[in-house]
Amino acid sequence: MSLLKKLKGTGVAVVTPFKKDLSIDFVAIKNLVDFLVENDINYIVVQGTTGESSTMSNDEKIISRKAFVEANNNRVPLVLGLGSNDTMSLLNEIKESDFLGYSAILSVTPYYNRPTMEGLYKHYSLIAQSSTIPIILYNVPSRTGCNILPETTIRLANEFKNIIGIKEASGDLNQVKQLIINKPDDFLVISGDDNTAYQSVLMGGDGVISVIAGCIPKEFSEIINLSMEKKEFESQSKFKIVKPLLDYLFLEGNPSGIKSALHKLNLCENILRLPLVPVSDELKIKINNSISTIIKDY
Repeated sequence: MSLLKKLKGTGVAVVTPFKKDLSIDFVAIKNLVDFLVENDINYIVVQGTTGESSTMSNDEKIISRKAFVEANNNRVPLVLGLGSNDTMSLLNEIKESDFLGYSAILSVTPYYNRPTMEGLYKHYSLIAQSSTIPIILYNVPSRTGCNILPETTIRLANEFKNIIGIKEASGDLNQVKQLIINKPDDFLVISGDDNTAYQSVLMGGDGVISVIAGCIPKEFSEIINLSMEKKEFESQSKFKIVKPLLDYLFLEGNPSGIKSALHKLNLCENILRLPLVPVSDELKIKINNSISTIIKDY
């Protein structure tokens, strides 16, 4: 099976589990990967936003990457989050990185300095020329202050064959539609917004890189699979069951919500690194009750 086919369906933006002393919990990494792989997800994204990569040292990132590779044991593709708002430093990091065990890079648009479309085009052009593995663009304007427009994405997709897709997390279905209509055949349009993911797939998108699937992988994968089969009523009905949990997971920020959910499932400690903190006790109760309801009703 080709990589493009393997990256269709449900990918999970996995957390980085920490112990109470804030060190990386390698036992929990193994448990998390087993849980996801055994519950029908298609691939795993390591060290994205949900993985709290911005609070990890370079040595920790390297050790953590290897731990996920070992835990996965070639069962599903792994995608590595690797981005920066400094193009030159990112190129150096790509040059020095060992991508053994990883199938692609997920690279977020440069944040804070808000480049123009031409700046984004040149940024990703250099990444494409430097990387030895395929690249997935990552557009998340709510976090970066920068929206890569469909015209720029399609320009990159047409010019660089190793840019194989985009994680589109704008939540703008009109933008998703433009990407789907104009993309090359061998380019993936992947939702990065759990709220609109099933609608994106019904429109012709290729799946999702999901947060909520980190705690209910089988259930959310079923929603995406139903959407890929164009079963609109069934996917919408299943989505309504998980929607309350989805709202709770993001109410006090990500990955605070998902780590609370994973703690409920005994998969990792409810520990985050500052400036992130655990969700409030009130929200924790709502998350726990919602998970129990989904498991009972599904």
